[in-house]
Amino acid sequence: MPVLNSLAALLPEMTDWRRDFHRHPELGFDVHRTAAIVAAKLRDFGCDEVVEGIGRTGVVGVIRGTAPGRTIGLRSDMDALPILEATGAAHASSIPGRMHACGHDGHMAMLLGAAKHLAETRNFAGAVAVIFQPAEEDGGGGEKMVEDGMMERFSIEEVYGMHNMPSLPVGAFAIRPGPALASCDEFTVWIEGKGGHAAKPHMNIDPLVAACRFVRAAQSVVSRNMDPVEMIVVTICSLTTEGTTAHNVIPQLCRMNGTVRCYTKEARALARERIDALAAGIAASAGGSARVDWVPGYPATVNEPRCTDFAADVAEEVAGACRRDLPPSLGSEDFSYMLEARPGAMICVGNGDSAECHHPAFDFADETMPAGASFWVRLAERALPLT
Repeated sequence: MPVLNSLAALLPEMTDWRRDFHRHPELGFDVHRTAAIVAAKLRDFGCDEVVEGIGRTGVVGVIRGTAPGRTIGLRSDMDALPILEATGAAHASSIPGRMHACGHDGHMAMLLGAAKHLAETRNFAGAVAVIFQPAEEDGGGGEKMVEDGMMERFSIEEVYGMHNMPSLPVGAFAIRPGPALASCDEFTVWIEGKGGHAAKPHMNIDPLVAACRFVRAAQSVVSRNMDPVEMIVVTICSLTTEGTTAHNVIPQLCRMNGTVRCYTKEARALARERIDALAAGIAASAGGSARVDWVPGYPATVNEPRCTDFAADVAEEVAGACRRDLPPSLGSEDFSYMLEARPGAMICVGNGDSAECHHPAFDFADETMPAGASFWVRLAERALPLT
């Protein structure tokens, strides 16, 4: 089944929706205008149930088929990024310093197009829950919706997500089983010494020397503590002194910010253990002390193999082919929380030769929307077949 004619015909309307979202970007959980528009459209389409306020500002619409059966979830994100737009497009952001630089505007439009078609045809047994999630970029809206009991409330048994992918041809699809996106944890290391005059280092404890040792030693977490086939990144992104920037003063305190990205819970735990130990040991060897503050981020996004194969089969029907060996990325996604709660998979749809996601010149390719919406429709119909 190629792209549905009805969804190809819906492209001008989906484009209008997408560009309106693009002109009015909202951040994090503060997506009140966006969520209200989504909910109003779902009601206009004839969804059997539309619930707002799931996970603070999330929206779920339920579409029931013509026969009883199980329920699957289809998820889109809604939030934008705090970036000054540089596309020059006529539909560019009307709010300086905010833009849809990751394609969530297009994700919403594709799922809305699919919801409209499914509500009109209802050619399936069971129910489809269309999920519109806030705060993917920052805040973990996916986690909040799961914590709000979304899966249980709507009896969702499987859940699927879709994200656009620059460099993949428009309307093409790619996926991989197992770990697809990494977990992401942030940490801050504080090393305290004894400040004083730069001319008398023997009378002080220089935290900068210890901090520089830590920056180098942190890479041993990857090279000497992890299985060589384990994919992990430990990056120190900043090193600053607290309280002074003078040329002749040894500081009292240094601060380093960093991130750990990996694919397994075991690697995640080991990286934290080793970073804590390295900071404490290096600081103590210099006569100082250390503290490590952790901010746990999103877990790894792990596609369930059966659901991955199923999604790839559907994509092949729509696009004629689907890449099934997409390399894993060390980026992260809070759809991971939904995949921890239920089996499912996230697939990528091509955005063509565009700027990369999170770039000021990024814009979603409107012409990919019929393929994306058709994928959602066909996935629902195949997952919930009429007998």
